Amino acid sequence: MKIMMVSSEAVPFAKTGGLADAVSALAGNLSLLGHDVKIVIPRYYKIDRKKLTALEGPMGVPVGGGQAWTEVYKAPLPGFPKVEVFFIDHENCYGRDGIYGTKFEPDFADNPYRFSLLCHGAIQICHKIQWFPDIIHAHDWSAGLAPVLLKHVCRSQPQFAKTASVYTIHNMGYQGVYGKDKFLDLGLDWNLYYGAGFERNGAINFLQAGITCADMVTTVSPTYANEIQTPEGGFGLDGLLRVRSDVVKGIVNGVDIDTWNPKTDKELPANYTAENMGGKAECKKALQQAFGLEVNPNVPLIGMVGRLVSQKGIAEVFAPTYGSIYNICHDMNVQFAIIGTGEKWCEDEINNLQAKLPNLRAKIGYSENLSHLVEAGSDFFLMPSQYEPCGLNQMYSELYGTLPIVRRTGGLADTVQNYDQESGEGTGFMFDSLTPNAIYNTVGWAVWAYYNRKNHIKKMQKKGMAQDFTWAASCNKYVEVYKEAIARGCK
Repeated sequence: MKIMMVSSEAVPFAKTGGLADAVSALAGNLSLLGHDVKIVIPRYYKIDRKKLTALEGPMGVPVGGGQAWTEVYKAPLPGFPKVEVFFIDHENCYGRDGIYGTKFEPDFADNPYRFSLLCHGAIQICHKIQWFPDIIHAHDWSAGLAPVLLKHVCRSQPQFAKTASVYTIHNMGYQGVYGKDKFLDLGLDWNLYYGAGFERNGAINFLQAGITCADMVTTVSPTYANEIQTPEGGFGLDGLLRVRSDVVKGIVNGVDIDTWNPKTDKELPANYTAENMGGKAECKKALQQAFGLEVNPNVPLIGMVGRLVSQKGIAEVFAPTYGSIYNICHDMNVQFAIIGTGEKWCEDEINNLQAKLPNLRAKIGYSENLSHLVEAGSDFFLMPSQYEPCGLNQMYSELYGTLPIVRRTGGLADTVQNYDQESGEGTGFMFDSLTPNAIYNTVGWAVWAYYNRKNHIKKMQKKGMAQDFTWAASCNKYVEVYKEAIARGCK
């Protein structure tokens, strides 16, 4: 099967979050199954042209009521040499800091033009290299124009008559909403403002248009696929998703087990397996030392790694007047090791807590090396997300024998099995309501089990480490979605 991925990000070339990891991992693992996969992303100026191969001749892209002239480069995807990554080079659009915006301009005013150029450019690349896919797989709002182009512009062309589209929603919270005047930048006939589903409350909505026009819609976990069809999780698009519910599927992202594997992880001071957990104890000691915590193998250590933003439940954990973490650290014999960056009030409060609590230490910022150490050296991993489309840290934790403490939502609900206090079955601890009290009580439950049900803790660790979170299982499910998309779109 020939598959073209259209995305604003792909590791290792450009990344702001999990989208980049998912796109490259999915493309690479599909290629291992024998599929012909190509990725199209912008060439942001930090991507060195000298490391890319230029395609001969400029490429004209019909966008914004005119023609944009671009260069096209390509390179193999590291680790997956059969996957070609194509880069659309346009200095005015991509020759700047930031993928979507900067600290001073969080959302570039010309993003509709920039990402319309990406989607139109992906179609033009097919013509340029004379390679026409069976599937155009578009990712998130920034690629929302791609299914529109296939359905309303390209399908009448013989080269695309048998091409179908799949549209993956990685996070409903980001929809690409802009003023109606920006529709001119999209390079479309005005009748598609309504006809392709762009119009919402007098503005344009890229995500809505992508959902409207795609042959199949996927998101990154089965539970999240259900949640986005509710008023609570749909961010205003739940009605549309319910109308299209027959084409909406949830597929959990996989884990890069070459990078996240306690048996081989080069970032760790000691490796270990479910059969020999000695290395995990060494990692715990190293983590305590790295964070300035008391070195004590017998106190439960709880890790947190992530963005300090409201989606992650930070108010319920850290808010100065009602957050749960101060009471947890004051009332329970536990330790916390935290890595994160985000909202300034939260960073400041974490620093205040460090000054008051000897059993809580944090690193404001991000460190790949320390994030691996937190996953390996912790006994528990706290992830109290308001919503979590898929999530990866809870899966990393299970594979490292670290038991997640999570809210029952999205991918967390699909990948963590709640502790059964009678049998000792489970891989983590779950709660439903996102409240400081629920977090406090569930952490208390986990700590109680640590001190009183050590045999259950060991049983859960082994079960978690045996989970199959590889991309192979996810890829097979995507192939079934691709087949259904072709059956629906190419009648």
